[in-house]
Amino acid sequence: MTEGSIFKSIILFSLPLLVSSFFQQFYNTVDSYVVGNYVSTNALAAVGSSAPIVNTLLGFFMGLSAGAGVVISQYFGAKSVSEMRDAIHSSLALTTLLGVLFTVVGLITTRPILLAIRVPEEILPDSILYLNVYYSGILFSLIFNMGAGILRAIGDSTRPLIYLIVSSLVNVVLDFLFVCSFHMGVAGVAIATVFSQIVSAVMVMIRLMNTREDYRIELKKIRFHKKMIHRILSIGVPTALQISVVSFSNVVVQSYINHFGTAAVAGYSAGLRIEGFWQLPIQGFNMTITTFVGQNIGARQPERVKKGAFATWLMSFIVILVSSVTIYFCAPMLIRIFTNDASVVAVGSNMLKIYSYGYITLSVVETLNGVLNGAGFSKVPMFFMLGSFVALRQLYLFIIVPLTNSLPLVFAGWPLTWLVCAISMAAYYFKRFKRDRMLEKNECPLATKKCLEHL
Repeated sequence: MTEGSIFKSIILFSLPLLVSSFFQQFYNTVDSYVVGNYVSTNALAAVGSSAPIVNTLLGFFMGLSAGAGVVISQYFGAKSVSEMRDAIHSSLALTTLLGVLFTVVGLITTRPILLAIRVPEEILPDSILYLNVYYSGILFSLIFNMGAGILRAIGDSTRPLIYLIVSSLVNVVLDFLFVCSFHMGVAGVAIATVFSQIVSAVMVMIRLMNTREDYRIELKKIRFHKKMIHRILSIGVPTALQISVVSFSNVVVQSYINHFGTAAVAGYSAGLRIEGFWQLPIQGFNMTITTFVGQNIGARQPERVKKGAFATWLMSFIVILVSSVTIYFCAPMLIRIFTNDASVVAVGSNMLKIYSYGYITLSVVETLNGVLNGAGFSKVPMFFMLGSFVALRQLYLFIIVPLTNSLPLVFAGWPLTWLVCAISMAAYYFKRFKRDRMLEKNECPLATKKCLEHL
């Protein structure tokens, strides 16, 4: 990603990521499809109400893995093989520790959290069951995500895609087998998810342990290297806090949705599954520009960073604009994939239409988030996103729900906070470029020479 056509590099790297994200979302969506169509509306609501809670822990880990990816990609771009290997093995040591910790924390806190966010009583047992099964296998999810992050950091986004496709197909087959044939209900889709995560984790580790490339993993070398852990945490913790706090904020948001009853929870859940597909281009381009920036900073090519940022935003903008218009007009049909319950369809389609008004602003947020993270300055987007997606959104809901008791106005809080974040981050980005004359020779965009001192 440090030479040749910028547009071509970004497209070729992002396409496997987009397809990979599609399959990631696909097997999550199949869970909802199966329980919504073959179990009950309550089961659909139970699985959906669990998602924000799971995402809080997974989001924290994804932030740390993003930090590891930045460190690895920068050493890879700088051709510092020894440091890259230390970073890879330190990342896996951290993954193992967090996998054990998350399992224990998840199992202990499941019931108290569900009660705290006022999950409707009729779906509480299924929600607890789903989360307990999921947490029992969360280590495998972490291993796959870190392993896939390592491969993407060195420019390989194709193999993680293949592994994810295989695990997604396993999940789909097991979903229908456990639910439709064995009648296991919510437990069936949870067990199917864990099995599919085991498959993907095994495949990515086999690749990393058997390659002859410099990034090969040796089990005896997996340990904490103080320097690397410090670098990974310094970059990853702000992103981890950002993602996990936003996810936890969504848990609090879930409590507002729960206030409107089971149909609202089910409609919101179905809408989130569609929104997950909607986010795919944004996520793919975000991961691409993060790796692109990391490698080009390591290779001392700041001019490519600025051009890459613009190219990524432009492609993301076009894709999101087309998908937003499409989803606006197809919203009811999309929600009916999960259920024919009229009240649920009304809630879900209303949510998607309201979101479509502001989704385009996320192309700005996620592109700049990727650029700043790739440069090693993850604290900046953390402050902007926490301020907008957590503080402002919670303040908005705290005022609007008791004042109006209107579910559509609850949904309107998302486009509002996306817009505020996009304007704030864009203003910071352009002001910083102008002030620091970022494109002088051997200077790092967004942070001048500071990030180069780490290499």
